Amino acid sequence: MMLVEETQVAEAALPVAALKEHLRLGSGFSETDLQDAVLASFLRAALAAIEARTSKALIQRGFVVTFEDWQERTVQKLPIAPIAAVTEITLVDGFGAAQTVAPSAYRLVKDNFAPKLRSVGTFPSVPKDGAIEVRFQAGYGATFDAVPADLQQAVLLLAAHYYEYRDETALSQGCMPFGVTSLIARYHPIRMGLNA
Repeated sequence: MMLVEETQVAEAALPVAALKEHLRLGSGFSETDLQDAVLASFLRAALAAIEARTSKALIQRGFVVTFEDWQERTVQKLPIAPIAAVTEITLVDGFGAAQTVAPSAYRLVKDNFAPKLRSVGTFPSVPKDGAIEVRFQAGYGATFDAVPADLQQAVLLLAAHYYEYRDETALSQGCMPFGVTSLIARYHPIRMGLNA
């Protein structure tokens, strides 16, 4: 499985003003936007870190996931949530030729932790040496305001931590702060093995 972000979070969707308030940066000066690019980069890093730990897309954008074969003939789990819509499923053969799967052949089962595709009947067979590409839109919404409040706070705390310790290289200063880990704890995916 390989998950790729096809579209990036728009610059306008990043809460740079909220991070400035959180950091208590000065305002009213002629050069108040001087650090906006730096703050935006820390926000992108914080978003990526929290998304990686929670398997959640915070701000909505496009993704494509590639599988070698269907997990089951009737169900395919998707690696990130929440999913707004599946835009396309294609079967790609070993030579790169693609065949689109009709939207009537599957439906999206929305779930905050384990979204999945469920086939109507069974999924079509994957060509020899081929793959399945599933394109979808995932995220809580198009703006940062659509993200749950605890995850918003976690992003701001982590971005502020990155900003404050941007010159630190010691591991003890670079770890995720406890406040952030406690805010995102309820979003962690639970994985249970056969012996659990």
